[in-house]
Amino acid sequence: MHPSPDERHPGTGAATDAPEPTRRFGLATATCLVMGNIIGGGIFLLPASVAPFGTVSLVAFGVLTLGAVALALVFGKLARRHPDTGGPYVYAREAFGDFAGFLSAWSYWTLTWVSNAALAVAAVGYVHVLLPGHAGRGTDLVVALAALWLPALSNLAGTRYVGAVQMVSTVLKFVPLLFIAVVGLFFFDPANLGSFTEGGTGTLGGLSAAAAILLYSYVGVESAAMSAGEVRDPGRNVGRATVLGTLGAALVYLLGTVAVFGTVSHDKLIHSKAPLSDAVNAMFGGHWGGTLIAAAAVISIVGALNGWTLMSAQSPYAAAQDGLFPAAFLTKRRGVPTFGVIAAAVLASGLTVINYLLGSGGVFEILVLITTFSATVPYLLAAGAQIYFLLTGERDRVRPGRFVRDLTLALAAFGFTFWLVAGAGYAAIYQGVLFLFAGILVYAWMAARRTGRGPRAAGAEPAHLGDAPTS
Repeated sequence: MHPSPDERHPGTGAATDAPEPTRRFGLATATCLVMGNIIGGGIFLLPASVAPFGTVSLVAFGVLTLGAVALALVFGKLARRHPDTGGPYVYAREAFGDFAGFLSAWSYWTLTWVSNAALAVAAVGYVHVLLPGHAGRGTDLVVALAALWLPALSNLAGTRYVGAVQMVSTVLKFVPLLFIAVVGLFFFDPANLGSFTEGGTGTLGGLSAAAAILLYSYVGVESAAMSAGEVRDPGRNVGRATVLGTLGAALVYLLGTVAVFGTVSHDKLIHSKAPLSDAVNAMFGGHWGGTLIAAAAVISIVGALNGWTLMSAQSPYAAAQDGLFPAAFLTKRRGVPTFGVIAAAVLASGLTVINYLLGSGGVFEILVLITTFSATVPYLLAAGAQIYFLLTGERDRVRPGRFVRDLTLALAAFGFTFWLVAGAGYAAIYQGVLFLFAGILVYAWMAARRTGRGPRAAGAEPAHLGDAPTS
């Protein structure tokens, strides 16, 4: 068994006898962190995106939900074993060594700041609905940058404020979405449903095609595990928050999609640009649904950005404690790794500027493709780590009678994540692998620093890829 991340490398600046930090996130806040990170802006377009495949897409959503819950349960069990900040990074490094841990941290870090830029750009479209007549590339850039930096400022104020913003934003977006989902069932008309399969794809083809679009709806299930170091009683609360947050998001996703399918005619839905707005208008008449949904979307995206900004700092912070990321990422105030927050905000801002000022949409789309692959690397390694711990007998707090159940869950989570990789598409995998391998240069640089600050330092042994950390 490899040493835990608490056994720090010398020279990283993290003391081994540091006092236990104040844990600021209770169960409710941790649950809101998971739910808020899962539910971003996608829910407002998903029903129209999968409508062309027919109602088989509802079956795909149900299957994906089962896989996401399995992954959530695995993260809960891993967090009970290792309740430290860093989540997937911590588990991968303990099971497979430094290199696997670095790949997990690098991939997750990439996912967070690139996807933050995408969320900020998505928020601009909804702001246009709320404040019409203010279109323009310069204005859009200002709005997008504000969407990035306001959550960053909330994070810099400390975890107390992060938790408060997450609680409020999750409630403000969850309540109206749940209202639409539940009330929509009373207006459900089977005549609005299209065929079970559309476009001649067949049941299996339609299921796979719809799943490919829906696959990343549950990215964020690891959020409580990633911030386990800030959660009170993480052995109990991280697992509970992960499952409760995932189930809460699934409730909104599934009921909301069913409600839209049953209130908006299929012919209109497949061409809809705002399916939830169309559903509200169909239920209550008028045209005020667009404004209501746009407001909910802006709140949803800002809440997601608040949570993902924290995630963007947690993974490199944990890796920096072990000498796998630059020591600057260790800077922490009020429970938040401040350098990581600022670095992610700056990088996301750079992508946003490229998108609006240079008009390099192709470059931006390539980077977004990278995030779709990057999400799967930490998930695969975490599920693999749980399988490793179980098969090698390192089953802390796991009763022998639960071995088969836990192994089945871990295999289901691994299979679910493998499905995510397959659904990402060739372009996403190709671009993602290139960016992942580019991180090897960073790993080589950090490994050289740990072994003597030079390639031929006296007495230094070479750091082999995959070697476990030394205490």
